Amino acid sequence: MPAIARVITVSDRSAAGQREDTSGPVAVAALREAGFDCADPVIVPDGASSVERAIRTAMADGIRLIVTSGGTGLSPRDETPEGTGRVLDREIPGIAEELRRVGLADTAASMLSRGRAGIAGDALVVNLPGSPRAVASGMPVVLSVAAHVLGQVEGADHR
Repeated sequence: MPAIARVITVSDRSAAGQREDTSGPVAVAALREAGFDCADPVIVPDGASSVERAIRTAMADGIRLIVTSGGTGLSPRDETPEGTGRVLDREIPGIAEELRRVGLADTAASMLSRGRAGIAGDALVVNLPGSPRAVASGMPVVLSVAAHVLGQVEGADHR
């Protein structure tokens, strides 16, 4: 049975129906292609509390891999890392560092991402920036370690 994943797009404009979500579907497609059971993206407004609620809801629904897109920058409403931090039990800084490093191939702005990654309960949570390009370059990083991380959380031996 495939692990269940959820993509959470964090955007005031997309949540209000003023702009199409173009990044969430990129993450969903990558997850489905990798064999994860993943519904269409959930869209929530910016803000730490809305991100925290969405992640906690996903965890309550039994989701094992939670990928957020958006809200990792420097704008006043970019509070995805803060909302994520409220639910993380253990951070995995290497994932976030690698996402920034890989993103530098596309844009120097990658180093401005404040995205986080870690374990919340038995789920892996990873923040990606909101651009479709950043999601496309970031998903291979997430997928390269997701199965191993989820196995480790369940107590599996190292490969």
